[in-house]
Formats: sequence, C-alpha cells, structure tokens
Amino acid sequence: MEIKEIGSRIEPFFDQWLISTMDNLSLQLHHPIPEEVVFEFNKEWEGNTSGYVTIFKDKDVFKMYYRASNYDFKAGKESHPVFVCCAESLDGIKWTRPKLNIIEFNGSRKNNIIWQGIGSHNFTPFIDTNPSVKKNEKYKAVGSYDGTGLKGLFGFVSEDGITWKLMKNTPILQEDKYVIFDSQNIVFYDNLKNSYIAYHRGWTGGDYKGYRAIMRSESKDFENWSESEFLEYQDNVEQEHLYTNAITPYFRAPHIYIGFPKRFVPERQKVQHQYPGVSDGIFMTSRDGKKWKRWTEAFIRPGIQPERWINRNNMTAWGLLVTKSKLNPGIDEISLYSSEAYYTDKNRLRRFTIRLDGFVSINAKKQGQFVTHPIIFDGNNLVLNYSTSAAGFIKVEIQNIDGKPIKNYSINDCVEIYGDSIEEKVRWNNGDDVSKLKGKPARLRFVMNDADLYSIRFKN
Repeated sequence: MEIKEIGSRIEPFFDQWLISTMDNLSLQLHHPIPEEVVFEFNKEWEGNTSGYVTIFKDKDVFKMYYRASNYDFKAGKESHPVFVCCAESLDGIKWTRPKLNIIEFNGSRKNNIIWQGIGSHNFTPFIDTNPSVKKNEKYKAVGSYDGTGLKGLFGFVSEDGITWKLMKNTPILQEDKYVIFDSQNIVFYDNLKNSYIAYHRGWTGGDYKGYRAIMRSESKDFENWSESEFLEYQDNVEQEHLYTNAITPYFRAPHIYIGFPKRFVPERQKVQHQYPGVSDGIFMTSRDGKKWKRWTEAFIRPGIQPERWINRNNMTAWGLLVTKSKLNPGIDEISLYSSEAYYTDKNRLRRFTIRLDGFVSINAKKQGQFVTHPIIFDGNNLVLNYSTSAAGFIKVEIQNIDGKPIKNYSINDCVEIYGDSIEEKVRWNNGDDVSKLKGKPARLRFVMNDADLYSIRFKN
C-alpha cells in the first residue's frame, strides 16, 4: 500500500494522484474569465505578427517580452526587421513601453527594443533561480535561428533582463529530423529537480511531417542537454497539433507542472483569410514533467469574436501573474494572457483571470464522496480552497489507514463547510487542531454536494 507524503504543501486537484475512490463526483476543468485588452501591438516597429509573449514578475515589476514583427501580405515578406521588445506593468493591466535607447528604429532609439538578430523570431527569457547562477547571467533566454543558416536553439544571458548577449556562437540544443525549433520554445530552472528543463517544438513524423508536438530535454548546466523526447499522455488521447506549450511549474505547488498549449486545427477555416487553420488553448498537467494528463476540452475557446477564429490566434502567453481581484480587491487571483486578432492590424493581447488553484476541481453536482490514499501530513490545521452554492456543502472525515473514522474527526463531528474561500480551516466539534495526527498515516474522506474543491493543505 503506497502512502503519499504531502507534508504541508498545497495539493491542487489537477489530477487523481490523491484520490483512492470517488463516487458521484468528477474532475472538472474550469475556464478563465476574459477581461480587458491590455496591450496592442500598434507601434511602427511592431505589427500584425507580433507575439510569442513571455510574462513574469521581476522584483516589484511585471515584465512582458515579445516578438515585434509585421508581415506585408502584398509584398510577401516582413515589412521591417524582427525585434524583441520589453514592456512593464505594476498591476498586470496597464503596460508601458520604456524608452531603452538600445536599438535604433527609423533613426531613433527611443523605443522598447532590446534585441535584434539570432533568436529574434522566438526569443523567450526567464529568471534563472539556480543558486549557483553567476550574477551577470541571472537572466537567460533561448531563441532559434532566424534565416541566417545557423540551425538550433541558442542561449542568451543578461545581468538585468534588458541588455543581452549571445552565450556562445553555437546552439545549446541541436535540430534534427524530429526536433525543429520553429515556434516558442521555453527553458526554466526547476529547483526541486536541480536541473534546467527545456520544452520545445517537435514533429512526430520528422522533417515537418506528422503532428506538431512537444518535446522535453534536461540539463545541469544550460549547455549540455539530454536527448530530446516526446511527451507521453494518459488516457490514450488522440494526437493533435500542439503549436506551443507554455509549460511551467505551478508557483503555488511547484512539484506539479502545468501547461497551456495552443491546439492548432489546420484543415478548418471559419473566417476567410489568406491562411487557413483555427486554434484554441488547452490545459495539461504532470507530476514528473514527462507523462501528462491532457484535457481534450478547450481551456480557452475562440469565442464570439471573429478575429479569434483567424489562423494562429488564441496562443496563451508563457507565464502566470498573481493580481488583485476586481470583485474583491483583498483576494489574489491569477492573470494569464492570450493573443487575438493576429494577422490583422488590431493584433493585441487580452488578459484572462482564474482563481488561485482554480484550473481543475473535484466537482459535486449532487451529493457524492471521495476518499484519499493514505497520506502523511505535517500541519496543525486542514485548510480548503473551495466554493459551494447557497445550498451546497463539504464535510471532511479523518480516517485511520484501514478506513475507520478517528474519534472526534468523523463526518458527523465535522462542522458543515459552505461559502467560497481560497483558504478556510476545517472544524470539527472539538475544534480545528489536527496536530496530534501529523506524521501518522491517515485517509481523508470528503462528502460534498453542489460544490467544488480546488485544493487542500495542512498548514502550521
């Protein structure tokens, strides 16, 4: 019998890892709420094909990096060089372009351009959290060739995230028949694995044939990488074109990866355009980074806007921000960003919001229950991230490893939980303290009705 050690970490219900049995309940994917347009790619050095957006928090400022480009359909080529730009925000909503005086465009350096040349097509930066990182390499990035004949994924380094240099003149990851870096490729440092992890484009049939797919590679030093492997998927889901990946360790539970690929359907065309194909955003999750649960239901649909039904729209930017809720400014929520009106002169980025841990829940439409595998926890209180209707509820029982209720912690002892909270303590008639049970194998039994349970945590 496997015992799951969860300590005091947050355990979101993105998958069934904790669940032993479940009756009249199901895992339910939730969808983010579309908010305002936060950025329009309307400067003369930007344009209709600007994209491949990366967003993260850097100290007290949110930063956005993106490709600035414009395609002239009549001429059949780019109307100006492809650049990399940086924008900033204090709230994730209002973004500004700092005048960085680095690269000249039309006789002026008063712009937010930070890079031009190799890698500009899909330059994707990150903050290196490796404890051994050199001061002048705190920021790193990857980008592929841009028509120069140098094929592969190149590494870049920076001390401030603004002034960049090529790490070396040869690629850190090589292309081959299956590995072709022709979309947004990402790298980050995983502090739990003590490794750099790369997720990048691959083609299942090789040589641009088969399906666009996601591949993975790993490195201890950012220069020497393991052989790239295609991701595996649970539940025998059908192959689909996954254009990008936007994979990241979930910041509240970094032992779990989440990803937001853009799913591309090349044979469809809803809005008349020179290029066919439609896209949406999907959600997937993994505990080892190799085998994934991929939801076939769309996470972000194109929706009612015709411009989101044009080829290569609905690409989720890489990165999640913690922002304040408009409905309750005292509550944090997650902001994520998706492209729309790509290939038009209205090319822009829209913000979406979702509750903390709110991507997937255990959902009860009517009364049901689930029981966890045996767990060992470390904490004084059990807290829930949950939502119920006015009539709904959640009750929790703590059992011994054999499934028998522990005295004073039975379902009948539990004080009914209802409402909506990111973090609320479970109480029984004798109080909320569970510290005498920590370090000992136990099971949790949840009884729910008209409710969603997003995550649990034993907290000190």
